[in-house]
Amino acid sequence: MEETGNRKQKALGYRKSVDPLLKYIPWFESHKGEDAAVMYAGNEEKDKIFGFPVYDSTIMAFVKSASLGDLMDKNYPYIYTRNHIKSREDEKRLIRVADIDSFDILKGILSKYVLEGMRKGTVWSVAVNEGIFLSILLKMKEILDFWDKHDSMLT
Repeated sequence: MEETGNRKQKALGYRKSVDPLLKYIPWFESHKGEDAAVMYAGNEEKDKIFGFPVYDSTIMAFVKSASLGDLMDKNYPYIYTRNHIKSREDEKRLIRVADIDSFDILKGILSKYVLEGMRKGTVWSVAVNEGIFLSILLKMKEILDFWDKHDSMLT
């Protein structure tokens, strides 16, 4: 019973960081398979050499909100190493099977895409296009909803 209580506490702690992100689920659902950015190359010939992505304001708001909560783990490379995550297929598989005890894996994958996207122009587009952000949010919601129901059954 104590172990269940610890898991419930974990879920409760994550809830405050996850809830503000759930409002982005419909946007990610409607943009899955699309680029989240357009490449801007400027009008001048010299500007066309250095194009850069211009992101939709929604993805920018999501990234800002995600980076403010307790979900960012700057040590996400360790999570990748420890869990032998080497490909997007590995990420997707681990997202599918995640539970409250492996929530740190979800945080690690989310952190990778949010934090690397701040340095590399195409990372956020990949996460939107391939449904990585969407899958993480849906799985986090599923896990937390389960523990909300589990808590109500105990009381």
